[in-house]
Amino acid sequence: MFAVIKTGGKQYRVAANDVVTIEKLDGVAGDKIEFTEILMVGVGADATIGAPFVEGAVVSAEVVEQGRAKKVIAFKKRRRQNSKRTRGHRQHQTTVRILDIAAAGKAKKASKKSEVAAEAAN
Repeated sequence: MFAVIKTGGKQYRVAANDVVTIEKLDGVAGDKIEFTEILMVGVGADATIGAPFVEGAVVSAEVVEQGRAKKVIAFKKRRRQNSKRTRGHRQHQTTVRILDIAAAGKAKKASKKSEVAAEAAN
């Protein structure tokens, strides 16, 4: 089973036991976090697509470490002007391990149908 989660303005396709590096989230190594903005969840052709999010779906993860990305260098030079500027930047990032994907959206749909069938039977 896989899921497409949205965090930090980006989308990631994840499965159980995946290790993903994402934009910085609060927490220390060992903390459990949950992603609730799930765009898609399922297996193959049976995947549920949200509009915009899948209702009730949750992806559980554990923070592995907090770190920083490789340095990005911005260098500007104006020729024949003896003018140059160098700037560097390191983005903060969090590495997480996906523990579980709960596709509650499908369970809710099934339960609604069973409730309607139960009411019709009464």
